[in-house]
Amino acid sequence: MAEAGESSHGCENSSDSEEDRCSDNDFETSKLGTREYWEETYQKELDTFTDIGDVGEIWFGEESMSRVLRWMDKAKIPESAAILDIGTGNGAFLVELANHGYRNLTGIDYSPASIQLARQVLQAEDLTDVTVKEMDFLNSQGKLKGFDVCIDKGTFDAISLNPDNTKEGKKLYVQALKAALKDNGFFSITSCNWTKEQLLERFGEGFEFVQELPTPSFKFGGKTGNSVTALIFKRVH
Repeated sequence: MAEAGESSHGCENSSDSEEDRCSDNDFETSKLGTREYWEETYQKELDTFTDIGDVGEIWFGEESMSRVLRWMDKAKIPESAAILDIGTGNGAFLVELANHGYRNLTGIDYSPASIQLARQVLQAEDLTDVTVKEMDFLNSQGKLKGFDVCIDKGTFDAISLNPDNTKEGKKLYVQALKAALKDNGFFSITSCNWTKEQLLERFGEGFEFVQELPTPSFKFGGKTGNSVTALIFKRVH
């Protein structure tokens, strides 16, 4: 189990110059963006869970889930809201959402081992009415729609690291998100590779910025910054 603080797992933004930070290719591609990497990772976590019941790492730590849940409480997201967990991984966030009272939950991931692990984790928590599907979000248009809330903790980061067709993948992600969300539906994204300004630009068309969620800050060289960015958007036309 990951520590409760922020995890940097999957964060590979290494650009330094202002020009790099404003470009579409802000960091080197990585194996962290490949399907093979995640299938191997979740197969190991599945084996570990089967052996000792450890669900594995929670992307960005437990605080990242609590942060989104606090926003959902303040935004008065109803317990009946249709919620999509994009790149559900081990399903840990689905468990937290269910324990928080949300009843209409769906998690997707393109890794078969991830989905198998998530199902076992949910079953162990006696949460048999949560839907999990093996699905590539980038090719999901027409298959996912009508969601009130879509949540992403690191999936857009991983897509941005894919060595193949990175630029196209980011465009497909935005298209799939537009198709999945209802009008005025909310999108919560947590990223360690993209700044607030970059995410505002990426999701500038078809989305309205709602708010930035507070994340831990650090000081270095007299400057204050954040290693993780968490934003809320609303789907608009």
